[in-house]
Amino acid sequence: MTKMTGGEALAKSLYREGVRVIFGLPGVQLYHLLDGLAKEPGIRFINTRHEQATTYMADGYSRAGGGIGTALVVPGPGLQNASAGIGTAYSASSPILVVSGQIERDHIDLERGMLHEIKGQIDTIKPITKHQKLILDPTEIPEAVHEAFEQLQTGRPRPVQIEIPPETLSDTADVELLEAGKYERPAANKESISRGVEVISEAKNPLIWAGGGVISGEASEELTSLAEFLQAPVITTGEGRGAISDRSHLSIGSFRFKNDTFFESKIQDYDLVVAVGTRLLNNQQLTGQKVLQIDIDDEEIGRNYENTEGINGDAKKTLSEILSGLKGVMSPRESRVEELTALKAERFNPGTVIEPQESFTKAIRGVMPDDGIFISGMTQIGYYSRNKYEVYEPRTYITSSYYGNLGYAYPTALGAKVAQPDKAVVAVCGDGGFMFNVQELATAAKHQINVV
Repeated sequence: MTKMTGGEALAKSLYREGVRVIFGLPGVQLYHLLDGLAKEPGIRFINTRHEQATTYMADGYSRAGGGIGTALVVPGPGLQNASAGIGTAYSASSPILVVSGQIERDHIDLERGMLHEIKGQIDTIKPITKHQKLILDPTEIPEAVHEAFEQLQTGRPRPVQIEIPPETLSDTADVELLEAGKYERPAANKESISRGVEVISEAKNPLIWAGGGVISGEASEELTSLAEFLQAPVITTGEGRGAISDRSHLSIGSFRFKNDTFFESKIQDYDLVVAVGTRLLNNQQLTGQKVLQIDIDDEEIGRNYENTEGINGDAKKTLSEILSGLKGVMSPRESRVEELTALKAERFNPGTVIEPQESFTKAIRGVMPDDGIFISGMTQIGYYSRNKYEVYEPRTYITSSYYGNLGYAYPTALGAKVAQPDKAVVAVCGDGGFMFNVQELATAAKHQINVV
């Protein structure tokens, strides 16, 4: 054990768990953590102009593939401001760590009017976090951070919050630091895999419905391999864009927000829907088909659609094992390239074009590299892009999921660029949405974050 302040223990623990960037807005309750970070040169600190941007940037960093995005805010109004980004990450199943301050230990929840006080602070964000922890002693910091990262890297990825009073950060103690854990994604049980193989092999015309769990589970390659083996068309949710390349004849598009008459008329042709990493929110498109739902979160299975059989497990491992099983009981199906190319052409026929959205969307796609990252804001071009912007690689199309909040696109793009400095990043914002976080232009300029 080594004698150190709580702030130093926290900085060292975060570094050991793999944190290399923190997006934060300093305040008086956090000064001793900032002292600790100053002694930890391996962590880059990016200060924002508003707490909302800290969590948006952490979310963009995470979803672009940078690792666990980490945000730092003061208690009370700081955490409440940051909740917009926390809620967005929660809706998109994005793993971010939120480190927030607290008021002095002896005053917590007593409503004495301390600076930034809010009674029941943890309770205010429980609905939009997977795990929360109040740390009262410096010696507890390594274990609390370790537990937070275990929560972030196991099961369904979602935000985690820890909060620390100022004395916990300033006090000195003998602290035992911990090494980062190594976590395996959960495989489905053999019985579920066997049943999945049976259900799919018996289907005459299966359809694959891919959601954000394919992206977060790094399962795009496995999903594409399964689709090619079955010659099954793939539709995606907004979060699932990039699960299969739109250059493939098997990719037939994404759902529109409402009244998707194309899928309503076509989906009845399929006798099985293989849903991977999706809530099946658009289940009104279904006409009674059986659904085989693969999800890392067993509570999602059958939540939105009754005629469902479920496989609880990691998308990457589960799809790989199912494909292996299918190869033992059936041959690859004949190519449907002509049929599905025609279906795709019908889906995107000239009658679906809306201007000027079409021209803007095509212009952006025309100059973006395949691995360029597109942040779809809550604006007309953003809505239009859900269907019409072609996506070729995973983690290159980011939405605000069902949270649908104005103002997220620009700071999220900044976080994505920090994660992927060598990739082009474009944020599509409306005039109103951009003004929510226009002040982060100063953040971009100061830290040389080059986003369009």
